[in-house]
Amino acid sequence: MQQQPLLTWLPLASLGAQYIPVQASVPMPDLSRVQYFLPENSALYANNMLLRLQLANQLASSPVNRCLPLPLNCKVDLPCFGGEKRKPLDDTDISQETKKAKLETRALKAKRPGFSDERYNETDYYFENGLRKVYPYYFTFTTFTKGRWVNEKILDVFAKEFRAHPPEVYERCIKSGSLTVNYNKVDTDYRLRHNDLLANLVHRHERAVVSDPIQIVHMDDDFVVVNKPPSIPVHPCGRYRHNTVVFILAKEHGLKNLRTVHRLDRLTSGLLIFGRTAGKTRELEQQIRTRQVSKEYVCRVEGKFPDDEVICEEPIRVVSYKIGVCKVAPDGKDCRTDFRRLSYNGSTSVVLCKPLTGRMHQIRVHLQYLGYPIVNDPLYNHTVFGPEKGKGGVQNKSDDQLIGDLISIHNAESVLGLDESDIESPLLLSSEDLVKKDSAKTVGQVARPSEVAEESLKQDQLTTQSEQKFEPESPSSVQSTCDKSRITFDENCAECKMNFKDPQPEDLIMYLHALKYSGKDWSFNTPLPKWADENWKEE
Repeated sequence: MQQQPLLTWLPLASLGAQYIPVQASVPMPDLSRVQYFLPENSALYANNMLLRLQLANQLASSPVNRCLPLPLNCKVDLPCFGGEKRKPLDDTDISQETKKAKLETRALKAKRPGFSDERYNETDYYFENGLRKVYPYYFTFTTFTKGRWVNEKILDVFAKEFRAHPPEVYERCIKSGSLTVNYNKVDTDYRLRHNDLLANLVHRHERAVVSDPIQIVHMDDDFVVVNKPPSIPVHPCGRYRHNTVVFILAKEHGLKNLRTVHRLDRLTSGLLIFGRTAGKTRELEQQIRTRQVSKEYVCRVEGKFPDDEVICEEPIRVVSYKIGVCKVAPDGKDCRTDFRRLSYNGSTSVVLCKPLTGRMHQIRVHLQYLGYPIVNDPLYNHTVFGPEKGKGGVQNKSDDQLIGDLISIHNAESVLGLDESDIESPLLLSSEDLVKKDSAKTVGQVARPSEVAEESLKQDQLTTQSEQKFEPESPSSVQSTCDKSRITFDENCAECKMNFKDPQPEDLIMYLHALKYSGKDWSFNTPLPKWADENWKEE
């Protein structure tokens, strides 16, 4: 049967372009293979399979007379390009255009690696009990509707997907207009559609970190090298935004738009390198990726570590990205860490670690496997991995059992590293971490860690200078600088109605420190932390 030319409109506004009329002879569409067109100056212009599949998913429920997917092999005339005909792209063209789109997108991101001054000035710091704290502030979390949410009622989605709060809390937020769809107020029975933008305005309370200042180790036109204190995340994630290295550097040192070269775990202290130019950042990233950079860490472990050098080449596999847990496993990725004891104080040893690869939690997992876990490692120094704390590997326990046991035992945020969902701010606390001010007024119960962990996802940038620059003092000498008038209260905020116990600064430290990074013609290092002194004794 002869096919009739159809005039179709591809719904590409959400992908960065206006609706574009396309005249085509269209056979029965194959929704898994969709051809779309964008202006050539768009970073999204390419036959990118991911976007094709996203578009196909969007078109699957669309009436044919409203929008129609175009198969890859169809002939297309684009009148919006001045009447010029564009020949169908072959595999070589597709590869080249895809590569071009990726490069253009990266270049676009590289132009603005940081945040605006408005974001930097959302709130300020204050210091109390040896901790750096952030005044509560309002923040909007946003996310696009996920495929599994389509045609579901918004209240049902939040009650099922974000169980940090009871449904009544989300119902009140929807009715009050703080939880919106496409920035419009909706009813609680509104059914979500493809590409709906969900926005949740929350009264945000950030977690406290140690008040130790971030020391500048080296700074020039190309790089900024700092000595990161423990407990401070490198970049915004989860319950941390202003209490991150990149925000503190911008607000207190005026160092904005820095580019992350590598990262350290939140509890790990030590050397952290940022790039100041895109070119130098890529150059150093490439050196690290191709293992041209020598890395040295120092840690304090349980027991007397062997006198001779120890080389561990056990492969490591991620058990769960969601909660950030790894273990030695035959089907893991190849890796190697060299260890050498520096000192022994009768109960614990200071060990120099040289990771030749960069796997997730590599040093911590290898030390656990060898039977010398880091003294205060809240995750890998635990009998949840077995009677010998994972020495020789985790045995007689499946991955699912291990994950379940970890979630039930540990505080989901501080130990497992779980971060909040991308749309709202769950309270990742154990029952011992809080005291309700008024049980009659408290909105809902704090979610159990096991509930939060099922939905929590791990998440990554920068900052500006606040009106008053200051150098924080050490935790032992810091006095409270809190201005009580700036502690805002929101009647719809559950956290405002609870008293939280401050963590002790020593509880925010893990005895693992990035000591030295060296390349072909450069080297940066920090002083040894106090706990690495050979005569150090834990109080």
